[in-house]
Amino acid sequence: MSADDDIVGSDPDYRFSLANERTFLAWIRTALALLAGGVALVSVVPDFGPAWLKHTAGAVLVLLSVVLALLAYRRWRQTETALRTGQPLPPPHLLQILSGGLVIVVVIIFALVVL
Repeated sequence: MSADDDIVGSDPDYRFSLANERTFLAWIRTALALLAGGVALVSVVPDFGPAWLKHTAGAVLVLLSVVLALLAYRRWRQTETALRTGQPLPPPHLLQILSGGLVIVVVIIFALVVL
């Protein structure tokens, strides 16, 4: 039993499926960049400001990357199902989540620089 066995509907135009996969991979690439940024912030950035603040910013970046990767898969799955069944596409929520998380990280990094 493959992962595609539970996808309902008929095969859509392959261009739409490929566009959906490219979008998914772009979100995964963004999640990997956030993960790398979180690890680099904790292990590579020189010590300045309180250590707990640097670790908090790194943890927020790593957590945001995990959430983003999970939501990217969910979004891919919802869009693929909508394409196959002829339903309207789901509304975009990933950008708002990413924006909110990045605002939090920017505030923490600003606090690192100021303190």
